[in-house]
Amino acid sequence: MLNHQDGVQLTLQKLLKYCEAHDWAGYDPYDALNSLLLDFIPQKGGRFFRIALTQALKRLPVNLRPLLLVKKEQNPKALGLFLLAYLRLQRLGLPDQGNRVGLMVDRLVALRSKNTSYWCWGYSFPWQTRTVLVPQWAPNLVCTTFVACSLLSAYEASQEERCLSMAVSSAEYLLNELFWEEDNSTAGFSYPLPKLRARVHNANFLGAALLCRVYKQTGEKKFLEPALKIARYSASKQKDDGAWDYGELSTQRWVDNFHTGYNLCALRSICQSTETSEFESHIRLGFEFYRGHFFREDGATGYFHDRLYPIDIHSVAQSIITLVELKDLDKGNIELAHSIYQWAMNHMWDERGYFHYRVLPFFKNKISYMRWTQAWMVLALSTLLDSYGRSRTRIDG
Repeated sequence: MLNHQDGVQLTLQKLLKYCEAHDWAGYDPYDALNSLLLDFIPQKGGRFFRIALTQALKRLPVNLRPLLLVKKEQNPKALGLFLLAYLRLQRLGLPDQGNRVGLMVDRLVALRSKNTSYWCWGYSFPWQTRTVLVPQWAPNLVCTTFVACSLLSAYEASQEERCLSMAVSSAEYLLNELFWEEDNSTAGFSYPLPKLRARVHNANFLGAALLCRVYKQTGEKKFLEPALKIARYSASKQKDDGAWDYGELSTQRWVDNFHTGYNLCALRSICQSTETSEFESHIRLGFEFYRGHFFREDGATGYFHDRLYPIDIHSVAQSIITLVELKDLDKGNIELAHSIYQWAMNHMWDERGYFHYRVLPFFKNKISYMRWTQAWMVLALSTLLDSYGRSRTRIDG
């Protein structure tokens, strides 16, 4: 286990140096619409053009963003993931993390969404869905919940009141702006914009988990009932084999790795925050599906439940996190998590100090993405390191 720990720690040290050298800013798979050239195209090319451009840049193994004048940006969700990682390293007793924790909180304060009284966050790029264009920095549930949960963790570590205050405001944003219900059994959170009554299960579980954590800290019951109602609704949509579709629309009927991981970790968080076992059967059934459908014996990690490729680094990261968070459900979880890490080191690590984006049957996409790739792997490696226990050496930034 010590050899495992030493290897993970060395990789994490190199990766943190890379991220900090780039000021935690970078490209994103979905940042095509940040191209300054679009300012010279009427209506920025229209809906179908914007979708095509985004998908092209996402799939091409050659990075055309510099040619298209797409700038590297800091992304609030990435900063939230870095904050969680630094908090884990601080808890392990590794020195010099406190300054980085404070720096991440300050940057999240600076990047809050404007023109709203709530503390909420959006992505550093506009993105075109099948139906709507989501503006750059427009607050959304997923980005806000990841940031707010990291702030709650910061509060739990330091008792810094501004972190709790911001997280409570985020919960009120979810409750007042995004929560909807139709009847006694149907409820959800709007995503990605307040006017869209989405039925996306990972968004529901993530939002419910945030409300439950805020309830635990504040004792305010207004957060509890909506959270449990939404969690019960999405839990009821679990299939007999343990899987969840991404969402309820006909175009959302797929099952993938990292959203399944989100569901399981969020449900576990809900149970812990509310001291209930209500969702444990859903977690166990979902975890059995997860273990049985996404992992190859050598540690390769599938994106979808029914095929291996693409092997995406976000799935690698979330797999490690999910296996560690649910280690009580299978005694082999930590070893499997390390096998996944080792596979990624063998096939996706770049000696310049970062992880590649994707492995496909005939080529690799080696582009470095700060939010989707590096931030998630920083959190995954710090989570894996945490599972080994207190570290013996220093990680320098």
